[in-house]
Amino acid sequence: MARYYINEEQVQELEKARKKNKDKKVERRLEALLMHAEGKKRGEVAAKTGYATSYISELVSKYCNQGLPAIVDNHYAGNRRNLSFKEEEALLEPFRKKAEAGEIVEVGEIKRAYEEATGTVLGDNNKGQIYRVLKRHGWRKIMPRSKHPKKASDEEIAASKKLTVLSGKNWQITPNIGMSG
Repeated sequence: MARYYINEEQVQELEKARKKNKDKKVERRLEALLMHAEGKKRGEVAAKTGYATSYISELVSKYCNQGLPAIVDNHYAGNRRNLSFKEEEALLEPFRKKAEAGEIVEVGEIKRAYEEATGTVLGDNNKGQIYRVLKRHGWRKIMPRSKHPKKASDEEIAASKKLTVLSGKNWQITPNIGMSG
């Protein structure tokens, strides 16, 4: 197993990076590297930083082989989409025209076009991806209001709301029979 040593010049580089740094995660990594440079064992560094000993070895190796950018830089891109916003817009344009003409647009058609454009197959675990694309571009699902099949007509409902007095049957007060009073 190769043992990596961090020299004085590298320690100064790490200290400068630590002063400029504003990210807490990067701070912990730099701190772990500086402790290693001081000669502390992996177990001690792990106890103080909360990292696993194997990760500390990986950090030191990565720093010694790839330099400071491997530790400090963010390696994750922000846009994880397959297409840019403009490309998505261009993909949806024919479907938008179809919808504006009053035709029904199905998500399955859009999904197939999206898969062709990206060259990837969206499986069952990516069902929401097309819906997120549509939401991003202002699309929404329009459905008729649901109605119960046995619901009364609007006229019947309106008629039942009116209070009417039935002819020949008026309410009257009857004496209490069987009650003492």
